[in-house]
Amino acid sequence: MEENCLPANRNILCLFDVDGTLTPPREKIDPQLDAFFQSLRRKVKIGVVGGSDYSKIAEQLGEGDEVIHKFDYVFAENGTVQYKDGKLLSKQAIQNQLGEELLQDLINFCLRYMGLLKLPKKRGTFIEFRNGMLNISPIGRSCTLAERIEFSEIDKREKIREKFVAALQEEFAGKGLRFTRGGLISFDVFPEGWDKRLCLEVLQGDGLEAIYFFGNETSRGGNDYEIFNDPRTIGFTVYSPSDTARQCRDLFFSPPPKYCGQA
Repeated sequence: MEENCLPANRNILCLFDVDGTLTPPREKIDPQLDAFFQSLRRKVKIGVVGGSDYSKIAEQLGEGDEVIHKFDYVFAENGTVQYKDGKLLSKQAIQNQLGEELLQDLINFCLRYMGLLKLPKKRGTFIEFRNGMLNISPIGRSCTLAERIEFSEIDKREKIREKFVAALQEEFAGKGLRFTRGGLISFDVFPEGWDKRLCLEVLQGDGLEAIYFFGNETSRGGNDYEIFNDPRTIGFTVYSPSDTARQCRDLFFSPPPKYCGQA
């Protein structure tokens, strides 16, 4: 049975986090959900804003340059890398914002701290240098899915990332840095103001009627918190990719037409 579709309104944007919202962390999107979000695109504009670099987002949501043509907007690395209508708009670089001295102090502190951590396993790529942030992973980003889940369970009990961030906040107080958790094994460090709200500067100029943001890390300290609470967005907390699809279906495919403000 076909869904009862509301009239299309391509002046509304549904903006999605990636990990935990459109896909399981670092996994590919389910083909049926992918098809659903493409059907949603025929009704409203759709976009993604993720903390990962573009190549990782592309691995999860498509192949190669396919992603920038499947979504009206793609904002990688918290919006420091921006695509619109399949074209690159701009890139920003963290080293230009922080300066080399602070950047090296930050990297050196993280390396010393992680060198003293004793974990069941350690793998590779403990610090990933991105355009808009540093991604810090105590276990290392090259761990397997099973090792990722194992670390996540230990982290829930022992607060490994939470303690790491607290140490960084104390060491670099007043230096204009922000720290947010995301996913299962890492956290991000970036200049103050370089959270996901960066993308709203672009979107504000496009005359959109409304921006609906969907994310799973919307509580304080999560990497969706700031954009979720921004007055320029209408925020929705989701608990899985299927929950994201359900909420979008309720909003845009089933009457009453909530986004039109009708009873």
